[in-house]
Amino acid sequence: MPQAKFCIGNQAAWSDPRFNDSSWQDLKTNTFWEKQGVDHNGYAWYRFHVRLPSSLKTRSALKDSLLLNLAYVDDCDEVYFNGKKIGQTGRFPEDKGGYSTAYANKRGYHLALKDLTINWDRENVIAVKVYDGNGDGGIGNGTPYVTILDYIDNMAINTNNSFTFAAANVRKELKVTNNNDTLVKGLFTVNAKDEQTGKNVYSKQYNISIAPKANATILIDIAGKPGTTLTYIFAEQKTGKSIMAIEQSPYILTPRPQETPRINGAQITGVRPNSPLIYKIAATGKKPLTYSATQLPDGLKLDSATGIITGSIAKAGDYPVNISVKNTLGTTSRTMTIKVGDMLALTPAMGWNSWNCWGTSVTAEKVKSSAQALIDKGLIDHGWTYINVDDAWEASARSADGTIVTNEKFPDMKALGDWLHSHGLKFGIYSSPGRLTCGGYLGSLGHELQDAETYNKWGVDYLKHDWCSYSEVAGSDTSLETFMKPYRVMQKALRAQPRDIYYSLCQYGMKDVWKWGPQVDANSWRTTGDITDTWESLHDIGFRQYKLSEYARPGRWNDPDMLIVGKVGWSGNLRNTRLTPDEQYTHISLWSLLASPLLIGCDISQIDDFTLNLLTNDEVIAVNQDTLGKQARRVLAKNEYEVYVKELADGSKAVGLFNLADKYRTISVKPSEISLSPSAQVRDIWRQKDLGKIAEGLTYKLPPHGVMLIKVKSN
Repeated sequence: MPQAKFCIGNQAAWSDPRFNDSSWQDLKTNTFWEKQGVDHNGYAWYRFHVRLPSSLKTRSALKDSLLLNLAYVDDCDEVYFNGKKIGQTGRFPEDKGGYSTAYANKRGYHLALKDLTINWDRENVIAVKVYDGNGDGGIGNGTPYVTILDYIDNMAINTNNSFTFAAANVRKELKVTNNNDTLVKGLFTVNAKDEQTGKNVYSKQYNISIAPKANATILIDIAGKPGTTLTYIFAEQKTGKSIMAIEQSPYILTPRPQETPRINGAQITGVRPNSPLIYKIAATGKKPLTYSATQLPDGLKLDSATGIITGSIAKAGDYPVNISVKNTLGTTSRTMTIKVGDMLALTPAMGWNSWNCWGTSVTAEKVKSSAQALIDKGLIDHGWTYINVDDAWEASARSADGTIVTNEKFPDMKALGDWLHSHGLKFGIYSSPGRLTCGGYLGSLGHELQDAETYNKWGVDYLKHDWCSYSEVAGSDTSLETFMKPYRVMQKALRAQPRDIYYSLCQYGMKDVWKWGPQVDANSWRTTGDITDTWESLHDIGFRQYKLSEYARPGRWNDPDMLIVGKVGWSGNLRNTRLTPDEQYTHISLWSLLASPLLIGCDISQIDDFTLNLLTNDEVIAVNQDTLGKQARRVLAKNEYEVYVKELADGSKAVGLFNLADKYRTISVKPSEISLSPSAQVRDIWRQKDLGKIAEGLTYKLPPHGVMLIKVKSN
């Protein structure tokens, strides 16, 4: 069902199959309405007119139920089949508990074949009411369809186990799941294709028999190399119907860190006079490491065993501190500047946020688990420091004096903050300027100062302030002052606290927030709606940020949303990101060039080797954390490829060449096209390898949606 009738608004009569929708516009249903030029937040309806042939029943062996698959809906939906409500996902503003988004949930609704609502061999009307809180809106990320369930529809190929790396091979255990009430037999086929040559490089078949409600396990073990697409097909024996799953095998570009000491992370940090400072020196090398510092300002102390600097500085000014890190193999030193003044976030924030993995199912245990994994797996040694609790920590009511309190999932928020600080991590939290958050929990409206004081007591270092239900207050007033007011109110409350709290505006880029974010003293501001783990979402969000490059600078960052690598799910049901390995390299490369905040969205406790290597390349991170604070400019865009250039503090430039095509292609760029000197030296940042002079130009063969990230330095 690639197209439907569409209308903005909300009327109960629109669920009636007899309603005449001939005057409604035609809209594609495989992409969200905003991407089709419909700039609308609020209610809208889709209506499908579908003829269902009775022959569908005869072709089904199971003869069980009708399945209506709507792909994904941003944000909430209610579905009617010939006037009968057959399902709802998410909560609408008028529902009990208020609005709650469900944009990350895949939609599948069932109707028994014996249901008299179905008109066989005649027209059926499927009406879908949608509420979009903000962002894309509507049906997208797949094409809706109707089918009759068969044995194969109750089968699944589970690819969620991670690949492991063994010598030159990659390995993985797949599971074929039988959710039927009967034994299912079939043929499972694995094919591997080299996308660069177009040749099949591996093929194997397995005859499998799976008991009811059970799994069969298949071990994949193939040579690991870029551009390998794995196709898995299970053909059910009784009907011949099949299901398929496709993924690319990962490959690692980042070399292993050396065992000699290396100091990583930003070379500058900002703090206000007399505010508490927590700074973890990011360093790698064979453990144990010993940390020391000279010229440490009065009021600060360094723990030589952990590398954590704490304390406060009374007097404004720039304080260059010489840091040394030592192990049994050697010593290294670097200068880090502590800038005491009125500006925080002198480089983009780096850390983790709970939303993209846990959504509203977040708990203190899950947060602490990811924080502990960030330490144990060494991410903290590469500069990842913020641990941010997103929505769903709030109790259903405030205390008698109006103080915000936590729900049962977070029994002691101050203890959580103290624990994070003791390990050199920073503590982030979430709220809304409205009555309710996006998840339907209590917002800060009318309690801004109280909440800021509570955050101070808990030791909060970061606040994500999400527009959500503030639309109720704004109403039809779209003036700039209306958009600025709630964020100005909260920042005034934050400024009144005796500690620094990074201020992140989440309002999806409305009213060109990048132009006025500094006026409300924001450190970063979301420039788009929520990102999802698809190439379409990544491309649409990431490759339009170039228009905003002039607005980014130290302390003021454009934020195109969190990272979508690793295991995500926006709920308790985590799965591997749908991005290919090449798309993930593009994701991290582009966000680094854009000087974007880097907030990991996966469950770090389940992070695999590929994702860990993706997030711990210190030369890539250095591009993001460069002290000059420039966002990359798009300098070339033609024929399905783009080139970005980011100026760096040492006078060099980071250059990203992106293949936006769906196939391998060779990209050639002359130095003069992107204002580079032919005598400049080139370094491959991902592989951490010198490539020599630019000479006649840059020529690289890039995979579909792939990237080449280099550093260019003139002699």
